[in-house]
Amino acid sequence: MNRLFLKTSVRNNQGFSLIEILVALTLLAIAGTFVAGKIFESLEEGKTNAAKIQLQALEGRLKEFRRHCNFYPTTDQGLEALINKPSGGRECKRYLSGGYLEGGEVPLDPWDQPYIYESDGKKINISSGGPDETPGTEDDISLHEGTKPSGGGTETEGAGEEAPAQENTEAASEGEG
Repeated sequence: MNRLFLKTSVRNNQGFSLIEILVALTLLAIAGTFVAGKIFESLEEGKTNAAKIQLQALEGRLKEFRRHCNFYPTTDQGLEALINKPSGGRECKRYLSGGYLEGGEVPLDPWDQPYIYESDGKKINISSGGPDETPGTEDDISLHEGTKPSGGGTETEGAGEEAPAQENTEAASEGEG
């Protein structure tokens, strides 16, 4: 009986073969890839949701600006008008001292890019280039579904859909003021 025990213990001390180790490492790598993919997917989804929340918050600040000034900042004045009283264009006589954004900075989108703001003083659209950081592409995130940034005045796919969304913003803000 001691001899049988001795053979078993010697065999167990030999460890795993190279093939067994490679199979185990391959399985771990496959599982790790799957898990990492899900984590990155969740991270992107979280950033997209954060961008939508920031867009809504900026819209709220812009509506407050409009209540005080009777117009939205123009595209040229940009979101900076929420921090510093605009000097060019129409004058805002009741501009809130200290501006409309806490911290004195316009936030960047979750991909560290500036938000794209477009307005003629009556209607607004704010958007982000999204995960690819390129305005006018499929993954853009916009304040209103179906709108895309014009990318500095150039026509982009989906630009024809912009008017109905802007009418909604105008109608909503008329009801508040």
